Amino acid sequence: MEKIWLKSYPPGMPESIDIDAYQSVADVFEQAVKEYGDRPAFSNMGTTLTYNELDKLTAHFAAYLQNLPNMRKGDRVAIMMPNVLQNPIAIFAALRCGFTVVNTNPLYTPRELKHQLSDSGTKAIVVMENFCHTLKEVIDETPIQHVVTTQLGDLLKFPKSLIVNLVVKYVKKMVPAFTLNRGVKFKTALSKGAGQEFTRVQSTHEDIAFLQYTGGTTGVAKGAMLTHRNMVANMQQSSAWIKDVVEDGQEVIITALPLYHIFSLTANCLTFMKVGALNYLITNPRDMPGFVKELSGVPFSVITGVNTLFNGLLNTPGFDEIDFSPLKLTLGGGMAVQQPVAERWEQVTGAPILEAYGLTETSPAVCINPLNLSGFNGSIGLPIPSTEVSIQDDKGVIMPQGEAGELCVRGPQVMKGYWQRDDETAKVISAEGWLKTGDVAKMDAKGYFRIVDRLKDMIIVSGFNVYPNEIEAVIAGHAGVLEVGVIGEPDEKSGESVKAVIVKKDQSITKEDIINHCRENLTSYKIPKIVEFRKELPKTNVGKILRRELRG
Repeated sequence: MEKIWLKSYPPGMPESIDIDAYQSVADVFEQAVKEYGDRPAFSNMGTTLTYNELDKLTAHFAAYLQNLPNMRKGDRVAIMMPNVLQNPIAIFAALRCGFTVVNTNPLYTPRELKHQLSDSGTKAIVVMENFCHTLKEVIDETPIQHVVTTQLGDLLKFPKSLIVNLVVKYVKKMVPAFTLNRGVKFKTALSKGAGQEFTRVQSTHEDIAFLQYTGGTTGVAKGAMLTHRNMVANMQQSSAWIKDVVEDGQEVIITALPLYHIFSLTANCLTFMKVGALNYLITNPRDMPGFVKELSGVPFSVITGVNTLFNGLLNTPGFDEIDFSPLKLTLGGGMAVQQPVAERWEQVTGAPILEAYGLTETSPAVCINPLNLSGFNGSIGLPIPSTEVSIQDDKGVIMPQGEAGELCVRGPQVMKGYWQRDDETAKVISAEGWLKTGDVAKMDAKGYFRIVDRLKDMIIVSGFNVYPNEIEAVIAGHAGVLEVGVIGEPDEKSGESVKAVIVKKDQSITKEDIINHCRENLTSYKIPKIVEFRKELPKTNVGKILRRELRG
């Protein structure tokens, strides 16, 4: 197929990347330590670890894990905690042992946690005490043999570590009571590991680095098998894309999205680690005033996020007073970036939001806008090196440029498949290697792709296709709207009708104001028939609006 997008590549951008430069994620980590040893690697709540310190701590923790009974190469290790220093230590320690990391959302219910641990066959878990009560409910029904518990402040400098742990447990009462008949404290594990021998285990391209669970919104969550080849490829692809803007060993990236999410894991933790950046971990980005206060004290050059996070920051007092002079790159993904948010972000910070596109199943990056983009263009950008993207109809036929169809991806970052789910894998990966994304998109004459919407979210009004993204973008352009989600509701006359659920910025706006605004910007069948106002919208752990929970 013709790769039209190559004509729009920035000068010097390679068509393909060298996947064989590294055999594993651990190889990339160890190379970063060698190159940037004394430079800061991760920082959280006032404590910073250099690459050398991170190397030492991961080796100690790896030695502890490796010497546990019945732990062998390929065994799964779950990590269940927010963005704290213990998180990257656990990730890199597990990978250096040849284990597979199972990233686990700390907010899982007992049912969700039991499914993930059982389905993955996880033998060991590293969990923050705040969430041990959930683990306690299901641990006897899972394959878990080893538990390492940690507290929020464990790796902070003394006396802050002690103060934070006491406040979290006894003042804020954020640690529900629990009793586990097995387990060792994280700091104890580090001490034990320091006295044990660590034997580095070499992983290959085909070994599974991460089991990333996805698809819980449409049924039982499935584990996407992301091999070391997948992850190395995506790090190579992403670092090639940013090389003209990023200075090795000099960048400070704000990591607010949780590391257990694939966007933050690959883009922040891994890709920017590869180039020697400092990852500044934000433990609780939902506390917007606290988040802004942290940002005001950090000369950050890169920030990643989703539309709702950017919007939340823009609407938090004090954000516009931050010194944005070091900021050179803002990367948006996870959901559509809305034009009003992008335009205001550039107005306040002086830097555009570069929209990107990816999936858990693609490790995740597929498309990114060029870094020399002058402003918001509404597209998800161009396919990154070594990536093919096509628009296909429901029979798998590649459609002409300009027509809408399902966006399909082929490249070295596409997952091996779903863990122990050959049937589900066959549904999404064709015999030719195309991953079906479930997103409706178009490609323009220059090779830029634009997402129209999710196939399953499309609304059909009297036979016309209506895409919620378009209507949300229009309504978000109203000055009185803070957030909006659009869904379809059953309708006797038209089959479905459009419903808008809105959080007000201006409390005086009415349904009529919204309808009139839509009339000026949308054809009649796209105008919401139902307008509902709420105090907040349901969101995923990374801030993506959950349309399914708006129904009913």
